Amino acid sequence: MHPVKHFRTITKHRHMVMRSCVRVGLIRQGLCHDLSKYSPAEFWQGARYYQGNRSPNARAREAEGYSTAWMQHKGRNKHHYEYWSDVPPGKTRYEPVPMPTRYLVESVMDRIAASKVYRGKDYRDGDALAYLLRAGDHALMHPETYEKLTFLLTLLQDRGEPALFRFIRQVVLREVPFAQWKEKEETLE
Repeated sequence: MHPVKHFRTITKHRHMVMRSCVRVGLIRQGLCHDLSKYSPAEFWQGARYYQGNRSPNARAREAEGYSTAWMQHKGRNKHHYEYWSDVPPGKTRYEPVPMPTRYLVESVMDRIAASKVYRGKDYRDGDALAYLLRAGDHALMHPETYEKLTFLLTLLQDRGEPALFRFIRQVVLREVPFAQWKEKEETLE
């Protein structure tokens, strides 16, 4: 049981996301990011399975077969693609739906911060993209969400954080259609 270390880790992560969200103009989302991690249901399981180099939810799944903290977290936090599934009219199964832009951007910031926290001094701008590709989540994510997320994390890998944040402010959050993103990215200073 490591409550102090877990508290420090989730707070460091939250503050990184908060600063990044503020830099692109998502102030309220930055301030509210991952507050549910401090709730007893999420916090104590995180403290129990704390490792410092990866999510305690992964360790909980290995030990118990599932993570109750994760189930609560993904259901309360719209920056996780797992939140975005529903039963479309005329259908009988849950299907992924496209993630709204502001939550997609928060998701990018979340992935960058998680990579920085868990990779520490070994962090590289390609880490968040590598994790996305390695995780194989695309089958559970709406194709449009996956394509946009991959585009943004590739931009981070290839051009760096300042260019990504500038692109998010100037293109993504201005709701420029996705079909025009590549063209806009090529002209970005």
